[in-house]
Amino acid sequence: MKVSNETRLWYGIVYLFLALMVFVSLFPVVYTLLSSFKSNAEIMVGGVSFLPKKWQIQNYVTAWKMANFSRYTWNSLYMCAFIVGGSIITATIQGYVFSRGTSKFTKFVYSMVMASLFISVGSLSLYPQLRIMQFLHLDSSLWGVILIYVLGLNVTQVFLSTSFFNQIPKEIDEAARIDGCSFFRIFCFILFPLTKPLIATIGLISFRAAWSEYLMPYIFTLGDQSKWPLVVGVISLRASGQAASSWDLMLAGISISIIPMLVIYLILNQFFITGLTEGSIKG
Repeated sequence: MKVSNETRLWYGIVYLFLALMVFVSLFPVVYTLLSSFKSNAEIMVGGVSFLPKKWQIQNYVTAWKMANFSRYTWNSLYMCAFIVGGSIITATIQGYVFSRGTSKFTKFVYSMVMASLFISVGSLSLYPQLRIMQFLHLDSSLWGVILIYVLGLNVTQVFLSTSFFNQIPKEIDEAARIDGCSFFRIFCFILFPLTKPLIATIGLISFRAAWSEYLMPYIFTLGDQSKWPLVVGVISLRASGQAASSWDLMLAGISISIIPMLVIYLILNQFFITGLTEGSIKG
């Protein structure tokens, strides 16, 4: 089919606009990564140079050792591993119960959960969460943050999980029930293995939120710097007097905090898009 010149013009405008949006979105990330290889003097002087004049790999080595980023990175990975694993378990169970539950109470609870999607409490919930963790003697540990993320209500994950299970035919449940499977055995052995796209989606969303979180881990580890996650360590370095003369270390730390998120997204990208599109359609 022959394409008219007017159609080609509109295609060109759309592609140009998309290319501009990609450039605007990626420029800060790319500039930060490249600047992390510059010397501190080159960063302070600035100028129009985009690429480093001399690549300083030593920035990462120094930041990893001197600024204690090795410890901070381990703390972040430790915290995120439990949050991701716990979020996958709780979100899929909640989605399965809300999708397969037939009682009026289950439907009512799901409606209330969805209604909370339009309520934003922001940091107001931080104090009661802290008081609960103080009661459990977890207010000075990353385990307090882990429990809040895992056991707290994440409406987006519940909605995606419920919608995903709605796409799975209920005839599978009926066939398994005839074979003697109970309600939760159907979930564990029949339906859960089918949720790889959902697991990737929830895992990526929860990892991004946990890895980027600053305020809650900072408050819970305020008295013990050795428990800081990486984001807290990087921001604290910027607020210290050392950052005034160590922008190379700070940019290296920021890059270290960016790279795991990019790597995990590239690995889970295919499953993430599938789970997001399937879970966004209410069955």
